[in-house]
Formats: sequence, C-alpha cells, structure tokens
Amino acid sequence: MRVSVVVPGLNAAATLGQVLRALRAQGWPQVEVVYVDSGSIDASVALARSMNLEVVELDAKTPFTAARARNAGVQRLLQIAPDTQFVQFVDGDCEVVPDWWASAAPRLEEQNDLAVVCGRRRERFPDASPYNRLCDIEWNTPVGDTDACGGDSMMRIEAFQAVGGFNPELIAGEEPELCLCLRQKGWKIERLDAEMTIHDAAMTRPSQWWRREKRTGYAMAEAVAMHGRKPERFRVSKHRSNWLWGLAIPLLAIAPAYWTSGWSVVLLAAYPIQWLRIRSRALRERCPVARDATLYATHLLLGKFPQMLGQAKFWLGRLFKRPSKLIEYKDAPSAAPTGQSL
Repeated sequence: MRVSVVVPGLNAAATLGQVLRALRAQGWPQVEVVYVDSGSIDASVALARSMNLEVVELDAKTPFTAARARNAGVQRLLQIAPDTQFVQFVDGDCEVVPDWWASAAPRLEEQNDLAVVCGRRRERFPDASPYNRLCDIEWNTPVGDTDACGGDSMMRIEAFQAVGGFNPELIAGEEPELCLCLRQKGWKIERLDAEMTIHDAAMTRPSQWWRREKRTGYAMAEAVAMHGRKPERFRVSKHRSNWLWGLAIPLLAIAPAYWTSGWSVVLLAAYPIQWLRIRSRALRERCPVARDATLYATHLLLGKFPQMLGQAKFWLGRLFKRPSKLIEYKDAPSAAPTGQSL
C-alpha cells in the first residue's frame, strides 16, 4: 500500500509542527507529504520548507478555497509519487492519531468499491468553550456506510480522479459534494469505528460561531444550486428548514401582530417545541449527557438564523454575479502569528 499525505493550510505556523510530528508516527518521512499554502501571512511556508516538505504555494490571482488547495496537493503528489494508491487529507489544524492508518489503509485495500474512509475526529480542547464542545459533538457521527466525510479522510486516488477531485469554486462543503459525486458513480463512503484526528477549532467568541454557521448556510445554498434538482435533492430539506425557522416563522409571527391583536406571536411557541424535539432526539442518538444535548439543541435552533443569512448571501451574490469569497471563522494572525487553517 502506498499512502501519501496532503496538508492544506492557511496561516498554520502555530499548528503545523504538531501536525507533522503526528505524521511521523504514521511513517513519515517514508511517505510523501505535500503542504499546500493558501496565501499565509505567517511563517507557515518557511516552517514547511524547514521540515523538508514538498510545498505548493497557490497563486493569489485565483480565489483561495480548501477544495482548490487539496486538488493542487494531489496534483503535485502524483508528480512526485505517481504510485500513490491512497491519499490522507489532514487539515493544518488537525493531528492524525497514531493508529489511524493501521485501520484506514487496510480497509480501503480489502474493499475495492470503497472510495473514502474516515473516523472519529475529536476536539483538542472541548472544554475550552461551548463552541469547541459543539464541534466535538458534531464530529460524532454514526459509524458504517455514510453519505459524506469531513476534511480529514483517506481517499482512494482512483476514485478521486474518477470524479475530477473537489470542486475548487466551493468555499465550504466541498467534501459532501465530492462524496455525492462518488456515490453517483457507485463508490461507497464509510466511517470506521476508530480514532482519526484531533482538531483545534479555537473558537472562543460568539462571533466566530456566527461566522461558521453563516459559512455553513452559504455552502448549503451553493450545494442546492448545483444538485438540488437532481434525484437526490441534495441539501434541499435543510435549505428549506433554514428559510422556515430563520425567516418565515419570525416574519409571520411579528409582521401581522398589530392586525391580529398580537395573536400571531403565538407562532413563536414553535421554537421551544422544536428545541425540545431536537434535544430529545440528541439524547437518544448523539449526546448521552444531558448538558451536551441541551447545548446541541440550542446550537441547531439558533444556527438557523446565521445559516439563513449565509443562504441569502449566496443567492444575492448569484443574482448580482458576485464571486464567492471565503467566510473564515478563525482570526488572521496579527503581529504574533497564531496559525489557523482553512
């Protein structure tokens, strides 16, 4: 088995060293590692070169996206290691755990119709903030056959090439879109019951959470524009749900309140009812701890508002032919760089 690695990064100097130390435990430098930089203003590129990595610096004339970075990494990888069978994608703020490859690569080798395997991604500091804990809860998806993977995964090069890689124009949500294309061609995606990576969300403020949810909504609308009319109705139900809870219900409750003597405000009772439903389901399926279920339900319900705004941003941009731009929830480095990844 020939496994190589692609690490996309943006201002990743603070975390890149830890990422690479973890890769050493997987067999690097015996495997090829390509670092792809998306216009960092910190020491990311210099650090990668000092570690003798293959470095690709993306041209700033074309908009940066994580999808574009991953594609460029695979392209360079196949130039320097053309016999690569599987590629491990790991974001510049993530660390691959020691036993992951021992689970992932053999699974891909033994099942020829399997395109992607992923495992459990965990937050490094889940108790540092409620937003970090939310990320840790989000990563806890069911094991077995699945519809999509996240940014960290191991992919079969043959399958990756069969669908032309990631869509480089997507500012987010490129992994589910790629997985949809793979499934349409008969490939399978599987989440293994194994630890995979440790992630550092570094979210400490509500504004970061808001921007992250807004980016999610933007990506959702983008996916609907591309695939919503196909038989899978990709992301259509979630897209509609955001419009309903993030815009329609508040408008129907508040706008006619004067003419209904306030009775229309009763519609807002739908929110606590929906919150209770989400919390109950979370307790059964995802969050056995009541505190986590409460946090998760609150996040899902309140997240409808920034996600709706993200959707509106996409559709308005499409109407007025404005190009997509990254919506980054992590802060750019200041005088003392604090590396972050795409």
